[in-house]
Amino acid sequence: GTTAGSPTTTWPALAAALGGVELVNLGLSGNALLDPFVARVVRDTPADLISVKIGINVVNADLMRLRAFTPAVHGFLDTVREGHPTTPLLVVSPVLCPVQEDTPGPLLPDFDGGTVRFRALGDPAESAGGKLTLRAVRDELARITAQRAAGDPNLYHLDGRSLYGEADAAELPLPDALHPDAAGHRRIGERFAGLVFAPGGPFAAGDG
Repeated sequence: GTTAGSPTTTWPALAAALGGVELVNLGLSGNALLDPFVARVVRDTPADLISVKIGINVVNADLMRLRAFTPAVHGFLDTVREGHPTTPLLVVSPVLCPVQEDTPGPLLPDFDGGTVRFRALGDPAESAGGKLTLRAVRDELARITAQRAAGDPNLYHLDGRSLYGEADAAELPLPDALHPDAAGHRRIGERFAGLVFAPGGPFAAGDG
């Protein structure tokens, strides 16, 4: 929610309000790193609908390689499913972030010129050795969810670029190259509600 207008206008809060649901948000600043204890919290928290947005902080922290990322995602989802075996569960990949689409982390702030902007310090060539980029994360999340959905009909996938993609970045660029501004949060929240809570969406009333 960094750079959002207020706590109630972060995109998850906006999406929940538009979808008519009560929000429990575990998106703590700088986290969403597939920590097992977070999966256990989700597992043990009553929920009618669950969404997990995975990827951006894993990449910008340069936290793990593809070899570790894949089983970490499976382990996280396995743990959630222990407590919610049939609850609609949506896996959302990262929204567009040009500085990390094809360049691995770590991502660090640059204070040059008196404004904060983030830049990726990795070498794009390192992605061939398993260093994560947003593009690699999206591809792997799509593969994992497709594989698991064969035996889990209530598991869904959403490409984050459908919430904020290239056209959105041109119109509403990320002010610090990483976080959406207030208008960006509103657009992402409205898009999420329109895609996910609308008839035929993963969280549509009466579906699942």
